[in-house]
Amino acid sequence: MNTPNLRTLTLEQKASLLSGRDFWSTKELDDAGIRSIVLTDGPHGIRRQAGETDHLGIHDSLPSTCLPPAVAVGSSWNTDIAARVGAAIGREGRAFGVAIALGPGVNIKRSPLCGRNFEYYSEDPLLSGVLGAAHVNAMQGQGTGASVKHFAANNQETERMRVSAEVDERTLREIYLPAFERVVKEANPATVMCSYNKVNGVYASENSWLLTSILRDEWGFGGAVVSDWGAVSNRVEGVKAGMDLEMPGSGGKTDQEIVDAVRSGDLSEELVDASVRRVVRLTEFAPEEQLTYDVEEHHALARELAAEGIVLLRNEKETLPLTAGQQIAVIGAFADAPRYQGGGSSHINPTRLDSPLEAIRDQALIMNSIVAYAPGFTVDGSGDEVALLEEAVSAASSADIAVVFVGLGDREESEGFDRDTLALPSTQVALLQAIAKAAPRTVVVLSNGGVVSLEGWHDNVDAIVEGWLLGQGGGHAMASVLFGLSNPSGHLAETIPFRLEDNPSYLNFPGEQGHVRYGEGVFVGYRYYESANVPVRYPFGYGLSYTHFSTTGLTVESNGVDGASVRVTVKNTGQRSGKHVIQLYVSTTTGPVRRPVRELRAFTKVELEAGEEQTVNFTLDRRGFAYWDVELGQWVVPPGDYSVQVGTDSSTVVAEEVIQLQGDFITRPLTMQSTVGDWFGHPVVGQVLMQGMATAMTQEQADQAEQNPDGLKMVESMPMHQFLAFTGSVFPLEVLESLMEQTRAQSSTQVVPA
Repeated sequence: MNTPNLRTLTLEQKASLLSGRDFWSTKELDDAGIRSIVLTDGPHGIRRQAGETDHLGIHDSLPSTCLPPAVAVGSSWNTDIAARVGAAIGREGRAFGVAIALGPGVNIKRSPLCGRNFEYYSEDPLLSGVLGAAHVNAMQGQGTGASVKHFAANNQETERMRVSAEVDERTLREIYLPAFERVVKEANPATVMCSYNKVNGVYASENSWLLTSILRDEWGFGGAVVSDWGAVSNRVEGVKAGMDLEMPGSGGKTDQEIVDAVRSGDLSEELVDASVRRVVRLTEFAPEEQLTYDVEEHHALARELAAEGIVLLRNEKETLPLTAGQQIAVIGAFADAPRYQGGGSSHINPTRLDSPLEAIRDQALIMNSIVAYAPGFTVDGSGDEVALLEEAVSAASSADIAVVFVGLGDREESEGFDRDTLALPSTQVALLQAIAKAAPRTVVVLSNGGVVSLEGWHDNVDAIVEGWLLGQGGGHAMASVLFGLSNPSGHLAETIPFRLEDNPSYLNFPGEQGHVRYGEGVFVGYRYYESANVPVRYPFGYGLSYTHFSTTGLTVESNGVDGASVRVTVKNTGQRSGKHVIQLYVSTTTGPVRRPVRELRAFTKVELEAGEEQTVNFTLDRRGFAYWDVELGQWVVPPGDYSVQVGTDSSTVVAEEVIQLQGDFITRPLTMQSTVGDWFGHPVVGQVLMQGMATAMTQEQADQAEQNPDGLKMVESMPMHQFLAFTGSVFPLEVLESLMEQTRAQSSTQVVPA
């Protein structure tokens, strides 16, 4: 593409390119050869609307494939699944004339109550980032640009357009930014979408620290920043901060604000030019011609991909898979009218929709099984719930096994509002309790975008299948897993707690009076549960299979400084083929900050035939052992011991090996505000101080110090200037000033590998 010469454009023309023409497209400048492009929703499908003003899913969009949403892809723990979802969206984007598909969403699941959790992958930044990068690389490989979102700290729907996320830098760097960082560095997305909310009091759309210092200067992002729809608070401040494209259009109002600001000297025209260049480069993604895709082929793909997001949570006495000749009672409204995606702007009008009930009936016919169906409840509560329950109990008592479909509807979770409970609707809980008493065996199939409580019925049922929201092929995929045609291989990408009150964000979510305090810090999800030893119903990373796996031969080779190579062997010890997720965690107590008990640092999914074994290699770089040091403003690997652990989930370690790393040798400059402990512990001047103190002390003082060895501990936290006020001239001020200068000269606050 030929980049237009900005010198030929007027200021008004340049400003016009920085906002949308309408709801979904950018402006064109025909004389300059600049085309308009279309942006549209696309986390799990292309939502191309024939109308021009709706983005809430109120009006139908053109039919497209509803692929598994991120909640299911996250539970697959499979980069190939994420990539194939991205590639399919990319192909359909080209078919619909779309240049930029808005997705994927890589925000962290801070609280299970977030109404939009179905659009996000995980509570862990590594898992989210790896899957997000795979999605973007594959989608852009098909010619459709990505818009990774929502940058940043957008972890709730409550007051999302104005709430200020109050979060410290270490927490941002370790939890809420790494997924974006990985996608930017590994996949080079066409755009990054800034979120509605404020971050520490500054709107994301005008936050220069986020959009320029972090995103561009540190991470090297070269694409355009686009606003979430309606997220611009101050257009001129947005341009200054690095927010390029305002969507949707404002009818020219904010364009004029930019022009006026440049002419008044409040805004540099060079910044306008930089934003224009980035926006114009997006036209590289404008399809030269609208391609076609095979609708049936993509539906078959949706079925295949959905199966790997299904998590088998419980399977007592090998209740599943279902066997030939059984009389099966299928119960629950979601079996006949499945909930397969979340509500809001990502809502897709599917090309087809598989019904779990029909898929079960089809497979039962092949296996000479009999299927009866009873709705059991109505999703909107409009039916005679008592009669429906009685009908369901009758069907269950006459069957060999009951398969009960329960979950959440759009009223319980959607974009635009957060949930206020983890519980299933009371009518569904009553149904589960009644069926568990009536049926010889009971299988529960869950349909939900965020985790739900399993309490009050968990121990009374024989099997539980977490089906999340699986897209338009989910009905067929679920039947395939229930009958054993597919071996379940999904693992939880988020913890299922016993109680909402156990969640680390409970007391702070969703905030109050326009602020939400991220008081749990880096202890999000499993990082908190494991560190605080809080029991959970099912931990992060958990998932059963119809076969079994063993882990042996863990070896860890340290590079001696800040990295390691890891090798581990996994064997399928069961009777059928299956897929297994190898989860690699790192645990340490070294360093000056509190670290989670363990953190996921690598993973992969392997497929093994019965009896087959495979050795897998991992490389852990310094980030796998580092924390963010807020004083130095960079990643630091402290010297000490690190345990490299293989877990079947975040709670269950099946192999581990301890290595020692030299880490980073750090000398920090000292001031009079530095504590006594900092001074005496300093590797450069600490020994000098000790010698000076010994020389200056009288024999009586020395005897007192020997008799009270803990005396120094009492003053270790004192700033040096306060210590001097108590002790007089033990250390002459000019000596301390000389030592401070020495530490400044020998330390530029850089991390230097030992």
